[in-house]
Amino acid sequence: MTTGPAPAAVGVIGGGRMGAGIAQVFATLGSRVHLVERDPDVAAAARQRVADGLTKSAGRGTLNSHPEEVLGRLTAVSDAGALPSDVDLVVEAIPERADLKIAVLTEAEKTVSASTVLATNTSSLSISELGSALKRPERFLGMHFFNPVPASQLVEVIKTSETANAVTHRVRGWVRALGKSDIVVRDSPGFATSRLGVLLGLEAIRMLEDGVADADAIDNAMELGYRHPMGPLRSTDLVGLDVRLAIAEHLHTTLGERFAPPRLLRDKVARGELGRKTGRGFHDWS
Repeated sequence: MTTGPAPAAVGVIGGGRMGAGIAQVFATLGSRVHLVERDPDVAAAARQRVADGLTKSAGRGTLNSHPEEVLGRLTAVSDAGALPSDVDLVVEAIPERADLKIAVLTEAEKTVSASTVLATNTSSLSISELGSALKRPERFLGMHFFNPVPASQLVEVIKTSETANAVTHRVRGWVRALGKSDIVVRDSPGFATSRLGVLLGLEAIRMLEDGVADADAIDNAMELGYRHPMGPLRSTDLVGLDVRLAIAEHLHTTLGERFAPPRLLRDKVARGELGRKTGRGFHDWS
C-alpha cells in the first residue's frame, strides 16, 4: 500500500475536539478544508481550536508551514448543504447519535459529486446502518481518528459489505499521506479499537470500584508493566467519561454483559465529572 496524493478539498462536519483535529491535519497536508458548523460562535470556537493546535505543532517543530498559512486553507460553512460539490472527501464528526449522523450525511450526499467519498468518524455505531440511509453506500465507510488527532498515529478504516474496494484503497492512501498508519476492519460492534479499549477501560473502573488499587496505580500498572502509552483510566478521562459510557451502553446492547457500564462510571457522568474537558474524571486535570 502506497501513499496517495492529498485530497484537494475536504469537508469536515462538526468542529468539536475531533472535528477540529481532523480539519487541522488535512489543512496542514495542503487540502482546502470546509468546516461545517451551524452556529457562528461555535464555528469561531472551532477555528480557534485549529489555530491553537497549529501553534502547538509549530512550537514542537512539527509544522513545516506558518500557522496562518495553514489556517488560511480553512473555511467555515453553515451546513452540509453548503459544501462545495468538488470536495474529494467529507468526514462527519458529530456526537454519537445515529439519527444526527444520518441527517448530515444524507444532506451532504445531495450536495457533493458522485465521486466524493463520505466517511463517519464514529467509534462504535454501525457503519452499515448509517450507510443504508445513503443512495450510494458503496462510497461510504468509517474513518475512526483518535484523540488528539494531530499526534495520533492510527486511523481505523471500517468497511461494509457495500463499500467499494477502490474507495477503501483511496482512503488508505489519504491516511498514509497524513503520515498516519491505517488498519482495515470489517464493520462490527466496536470495530477493533473501541471493542478492546472499552473492555480494558471498564475492567479498570471495576477494579477502582472494588478498591483493588487507586487510579494512579492501575494506570501505572499498564503504562510501566505493559508499555501502554497511557493507562486505561487516563485514556477514559481523555476520551470523555460521557463518550465512553455511550459506547459501553451500545456495546452492552450488541455484545452482552461483559460491556455493562460500572456504577462508578454512571455516577461520575451524572455528577458532571467527564474527564479532562471538565477538569475532573478519574484523575484531577485542573
